[in-house]
Amino acid sequence: MKWGLKIKTLGSMTLNYPELDRGAEPDNCYYIQNQSKVAGKKIDLTQDPPPDLVVEVDITHTDINKLNLYASMGISEFWRYDGEVLLIYQLQNKKYVEVETSPTFPKIEKATFYEFIEQSKLDEVEAEKKLRADLGFRL
Repeated sequence: MKWGLKIKTLGSMTLNYPELDRGAEPDNCYYIQNQSKVAGKKIDLTQDPPPDLVVEVDITHTDINKLNLYASMGISEFWRYDGEVLLIYQLQNKKYVEVETSPTFPKIEKATFYEFIEQSKLDEVEAEKKLRADLGFRL
């Protein structure tokens, strides 16, 4: 299964939204559907769309309600991993709904992502290369 997807990875970037008077710093954020709108440029969230996908490894609890915060930012997909369980949320009618399958990667089962997590404990670079190849990202 090769999708030929292009992706812009922002890594751990502070997402500041002045109109919300709040921000967050996810572990990773990605432009996939909107990659062409931000390719080759510095992201300005006052003019550019929000990331398509935000990922957080949530080992510790925070007082910030990330579901509400990311929903208000208009981020279409949010993944949260607590060290054991991966939860995938899709933005629907300005609120997140937990879903079993990623809207961005509908043919990829959660088991593939769990496999990636386990492989990355041994070799992060090779695990990422394999996952990107499996998902069809251009390396």
